[in-house]
Parts: sequence; structure tokens; C-alpha cells
Amino acid sequence: MEEGLPVPSIFLHAKTEGIEPMEKVDVTIIGAGIVGLACAQQIAEPGRQVLVIEKNAHFGMESSSRNSEVIHSGLYYPYQSLKHTLCMEGNQLIYSICAKKGIPYRKSGKYVVAANNAHEKDLHRLFANAKKNGIAGVSLVSGAQVRKNEPAVRCTSAMFVPSTGIVDSHQLMEYFLSDAQGKGAEVVFNVAVTGIEKAGGSGYYIWVKDADGQPFKFYSDRVVNSAGLDADDVAQMAGMDVDKESYALSYCKGSYFAASGLNISRPIYPVVEKDSVSLGIHVTPDLAARLRLGPDAEYLQSREKNYRVNQEKKESFFASVNRFLEGLDPSCLSADTAGIRPKLQKPGGPEKDFVIVDEKEKGLEGFINLIGIESPGLTASPAIAKMVKKLIA
Repeated sequence: MEEGLPVPSIFLHAKTEGIEPMEKVDVTIIGAGIVGLACAQQIAEPGRQVLVIEKNAHFGMESSSRNSEVIHSGLYYPYQSLKHTLCMEGNQLIYSICAKKGIPYRKSGKYVVAANNAHEKDLHRLFANAKKNGIAGVSLVSGAQVRKNEPAVRCTSAMFVPSTGIVDSHQLMEYFLSDAQGKGAEVVFNVAVTGIEKAGGSGYYIWVKDADGQPFKFYSDRVVNSAGLDADDVAQMAGMDVDKESYALSYCKGSYFAASGLNISRPIYPVVEKDSVSLGIHVTPDLAARLRLGPDAEYLQSREKNYRVNQEKKESFFASVNRFLEGLDPSCLSADTAGIRPKLQKPGGPEKDFVIVDEKEKGLEGFINLIGIESPGLTASPAIAKMVKKLIA
């Protein structure tokens, strides 16, 4: 349990009386990343018992806190895919939430740049997709126009996307958590789910253990699987064949390098090819004007959550951004952090959409899977939560 948070009554009973008597809740959310917390904030209401279970000691310790903190526009994704529609809705929701709640953000816009003539075709393809997806205000601009606003950037042309921005993701998660708790949701940390079983009529038995290894179980009418990197494992606990359902996740690591000596005021993205596993090594200033390069994309051979940054990647990072930046020196780069994407897309395979579904057609009514929630998961989080609320209702 995180220090300072009240202990949910269900776990007080478990501590003092062992596994019995079994307690009951209405909705259990597995995972306290940004999506799980947003779901709790949306679902919680008077008279509904909502419990959030997180295996780590704090919220958002994995993918939610290891990303670029970019508010995406929705320009990259297939038309009317969940990634497209939920990203666009979430984009507007996040700006509204931040403005109303005083959460730090900056609506800076971004440039997607064609570093040379060979990239022009892909830039125009991406621009056509942005227009098809209804991204407001996108425009093609010359390299000279880009250089006027960003003197360190060199390119033949670019697309300007005004709806892109930067957000303080930690404070956004804190808002979702505190608002959910204010509505009566209970949150527990250092508790891992170890088993899920469908009850005879409806609902689910959930087995858990705490940091001391104390096991206990409880009953939940409905379950939201928002376990991020472990979402396929949780689905498997509920009896699903994740390989048959194409729910098995691959871990795709993305590293970042910090950069100094450049003045960049907005995110600068390279053009990427269709079905690329990432948006390319881009340049992003955070809200304190600190500059980061990344992430790259490296599929891991195992499920180890290894966040070490390989210093030997410095040269490849420099070479990647040196195509569209000038004035940067390799000595100005230093290893920063890394994150891991929970990807449904396999190496060399086509892009995959989010999985957001009540598994009633598979005999698991009330078990809601959120699988493959990678980028633009942060941007889409409040919209995903609204969708889950409808499924819960």
C-alpha cells in the first residue's frame, strides 16, 4: 500500500482474517497506469464500489511515466481506427482537463519534416492521411518557413500540426487518482493479481497477494484489464487463449538521450514509413525546455522489463537526428531513460489497433480487455475511459 493512502476495507479484512470471509466489489481495475486511473475517474460514482489494484509501489511506474509526454493529434493512424478516433477525442479532453484543473501543458504544435527530397512522398502520404482523419489546421510549409521558426531545423518541407502539445503526465495521473478517490474509488499498491476465475452465475473471483506474500481473494462483478505490459498475462489468467485471440504482446523498447546546446521550441518529428513500429527518433522539449531525442524501437527477445539505456546507441541517435538538425554535437548527448511499448504488432508485421472489448462473446461477460494500449495511449486515456464507462454501463 502506498504510504499515506487509506487501506481499502477489503484488504483490512484479508489481513486480519485470511482469505475468508470473501469481500465483494462492483468493478475491479487491474493496473494504475494513466489509462487505469482515467478509467477509475470515469467509472467511480456514489454507490458503486470501484477498486484499483496495482502491483508496483506507485502509480504509472511503467509505460505511463516513460514516454515523450506528447499530446498527439491522431494524424498517423488508419481512418476510424480506435487509435485515430480515441486519440482525437482524447486530445481535446486533455487540453480541457488541463485548462480547468491547472495541470501544466503547452499547445506548441509540431513539425513533421522531410529531411530531403526522398522523404517528400512519405510526407505527402502522411498529410493526406491527416486530412482524411480530420486533423484541424494541418498545413504543408517550406523548409524556409520551418527554419524561420526553428533555426536549428533543416528540411526540404514539413507539415505543421497545431493540435500537438506537451503535458505533465505525472500531474495528469495525480488528478485522475485524486478525483477517482474523491468519488469513492479505492486504490491499493504493492498488490499483484495471481488468478481470475469466472463465477458460476456472473462476476469473477480474483486472487491476489501483497508485498508480504499474503494471499487472499475477493469477488468482483466486473473487471477492467488495464495491466499494460502484463495485459495479455491477465487475460490468460481469466482463461483466454492469447495466441488464438492474437492478444499476445511483444515488448518493444524505446530509449531516450538528453541533448544540450540546441534551442528547439516544439516537437520535431521525422517522416516515417507506413507500418513503422515507432514514430521515429524525434526531438521533444519538455515543459522545462529540456530536450530529449527518442525513442527508438528495439524488440526485446524476452519479457524482462529492462530500462537500461545502451550508451553505444549515442552515435546512431546522433546520425538519425543530424539529418534534420544542425548545430548538434555528439558530445552533447547523454543517456536518459527508456520505456517499453506493449505491442500487438509483431516485428515486420502490419500496425495493430487497440483492443478495447467486453469479452462477453467469449463467455466472459463483464471482463473488459484493454490490450496493446501503446502510443497514443496517454493522449487517448480520457477517451478510452469514457468508452470503458459505456461498456460498464
